[in-house]
Amino acid sequence: MPEPSTAVKNFPRRDARDKLRGHTRYTVDRGRPGMLHATLLRANTPSARIVRIDASEARKMPGVRAIVSAVDAPGRHGIGIADHPLFATGRIRYDGEPIAAVAAETLAQARAAAAAIVVELEPLPAVISMADALAPDAPLVHPDWRSYEVLLEGGARAGNVAWEATVVRGDVDAAFARSDVAIVESVYRVGRQNHVSFEPRAVIASYEDGRFHIETSTQVPWSVRNATARLLNVPPSQIRVTVPAVGGGFGLKFDCALEPFAALLARAAERPVRLVNSRQEEMLTCLCRENAEIRIRSAVTKEGEIVGREAVVLMDCGAYGGEQIFLTTMTAHTLGGNYRLGAVRLASRAIYTNTAPNGAFRACNGVYNTFALERHTDEICAAIGIDPLAFRRHAVLGDGDLGSTGQVFESDVLGPMLDRMAELRTAKPSKRPMAGPRLYGRATTVGTWFVFVGPSAATINLNADGSATLVTSGVEIGSGSMMQALPQIVSNALGLRPEDVIVRAADTDAGGYDVGVGGGRTTVSLGAASMAACVEVRRKLLEVASEMLEVAPGDLVLADGRVEIIGIKGSGATIVEVAERAQRVVGPISGSGSFTGPGVVAMPGCATGHFIDAIDIPVFAVHECEVAVDPETGHVEVLSYAVVQDVGRALNPRAIYGQIQGGVVQGLGYALHEEISIGAKGRIDQTGFETYRTPLAQDVVPVEISLYEGAPSIGPLGTKGAGEVPILNVAAAIACAVSNATGRPVQELPLTPPHVLALLLGNKPSLELPHISASWRDNVFAEPSCVARAP
Repeated sequence: MPEPSTAVKNFPRRDARDKLRGHTRYTVDRGRPGMLHATLLRANTPSARIVRIDASEARKMPGVRAIVSAVDAPGRHGIGIADHPLFATGRIRYDGEPIAAVAAETLAQARAAAAAIVVELEPLPAVISMADALAPDAPLVHPDWRSYEVLLEGGARAGNVAWEATVVRGDVDAAFARSDVAIVESVYRVGRQNHVSFEPRAVIASYEDGRFHIETSTQVPWSVRNATARLLNVPPSQIRVTVPAVGGGFGLKFDCALEPFAALLARAAERPVRLVNSRQEEMLTCLCRENAEIRIRSAVTKEGEIVGREAVVLMDCGAYGGEQIFLTTMTAHTLGGNYRLGAVRLASRAIYTNTAPNGAFRACNGVYNTFALERHTDEICAAIGIDPLAFRRHAVLGDGDLGSTGQVFESDVLGPMLDRMAELRTAKPSKRPMAGPRLYGRATTVGTWFVFVGPSAATINLNADGSATLVTSGVEIGSGSMMQALPQIVSNALGLRPEDVIVRAADTDAGGYDVGVGGGRTTVSLGAASMAACVEVRRKLLEVASEMLEVAPGDLVLADGRVEIIGIKGSGATIVEVAERAQRVVGPISGSGSFTGPGVVAMPGCATGHFIDAIDIPVFAVHECEVAVDPETGHVEVLSYAVVQDVGRALNPRAIYGQIQGGVVQGLGYALHEEISIGAKGRIDQTGFETYRTPLAQDVVPVEISLYEGAPSIGPLGTKGAGEVPILNVAAAIACAVSNATGRPVQELPLTPPHVLALLLGNKPSLELPHISASWRDNVFAEPSCVARAP
């Protein structure tokens, strides 16, 4: 194989021209002959018993071709627990829950028919907040939770706790009982964040020749295939999922969404059906980054050694468990990351409430846990009188250190990254003069994330014209991995130009199984599978060339579109000539490859209820910012922002710069602007861009970026995913800087001007979170069995 460094280049996006000119056709832009238009009848109450549904008059209305409801899809799906029906079944659990779906000749006819469906409800008490849900006599969102099918054993659950994951390593009680430690305790709270993808969730489904064809805007075609099959009670092989370009995902489309509704209607109507969420539906039922509440407590020596740490994280999953059940795993690697820990115990709980379900979002779980961990770290530093930068340089994870679950980390990465940030800081003057009379603050934070590896497959067909077609189930969601990283990997292995590698759009009938695009895994998992496919193509190509050139395969090399004799530039034959000959003598050349995470060992017995005990590819980040806070208005201006990001090997530096700039801006939205509130009746108050404020051009600063290369990675050519992690530290860095500027403890996000002004005026009461007990054991169902394990 060629040197990995030859794959590094700033290859431009081949889809950029069409996207900039508005020529790209997303799912929302597509249609089929004879297509019907569909809508969902949604609940407008958070909790009720369904007494009666009568669609008889609606079925008679003009243009109506099909109406389906719970009786047409009685199954349930989910992650860890099958708790989620397609339609509200027996009871309403959140405002916006689908009750029925209608397909008609026009969208207006479908909406009119949906409004004519009679739904008789009996109101039930609702739990809107996690404090409500955990109250002793709280009504249950799922009274029949015991009857649900468990898809993964190990998570504790009861009542309104959908899932509980715990980590216990070492004797935490002994650590906190030491006489030489300071004990620091903190609580934090964060709100929800909407993905605000340009393209809403959209699908077109048809039913032909006994099979469903679902064309959809998704990050996970195989998950859509399998979940739809489960809900429709048909074999997965009866469902084909294809995915054109996706107009933004950020995790919103990392789950099955509208697809089963459209499939049911298409089969019932025997016509293609289009179903697209309105912007209001996207706001009210978005699978948001969840609101969370955190209590964290540490025992630290005066020298800065963290001898004990315990924490409880509550994650609001809304009415159904969904992705949050999986994400309880992540607390071990985000809140339990960054620093060397002596003894540790963590509890992460997904809580049912009568609100819209939440889901995955870029650097899920990590963004708010990094905020909490870094604010807590600054509070530790204040308590023991250590400079925050010096503390971090001393205490961050290094070579041979244990993670919270007992995983052994390789190499020193975070420490040298902090040194790199110090070099950036000293190389340029501070922006402090720009603050003028305003309050000035600066902060540096660290973060730990990971690449979500998992099964991927790839096939490469070498074409007679010397190009290669890469077939996978990967989806182009805007990050560029499918358009840049994968062509660069394949072209480097086969001696082609990246322009000569064609990447086929996802089609589950053509590409093999794949977990999906998200978690920073595309370049790593699909790239590794593509590399494996290249090995087979390369072997076949060299065998044919060897026979043509009468040279041993080992003496040949692929470069610049040619098969050359090693050391003799311009010798041999072109790949086109070899490919053409292969078609005549042995048939077309193709190769297949696959990949899955090799797995990393954790300390046995430390983690309970986890989907991942240890992380295959850790990714680290260091962020620093300067802010100015207006004491009259509470407005926060970001004066400068710098990022040092661990990228393994930067295959396409320019593409990574774009991801980092975009990720920081999205993080600024979470930290400073975007606020979701939920009314007493369980409805999200922000219904559109008039009330949900995202960062605008004047809120953005150019990000100074330094790519840290060389950290260990099992990714192809030493790569790591670069698109997920840029948002990780942003809220933490901003919150720490604002706290330093104002001299006030920052316990909540977002830091909108009213919230900051209340902090400055002393009008904001200290956050308490009494529903998270100060005694860690009171927050979990059972005493973990490994409590006495030595670190």
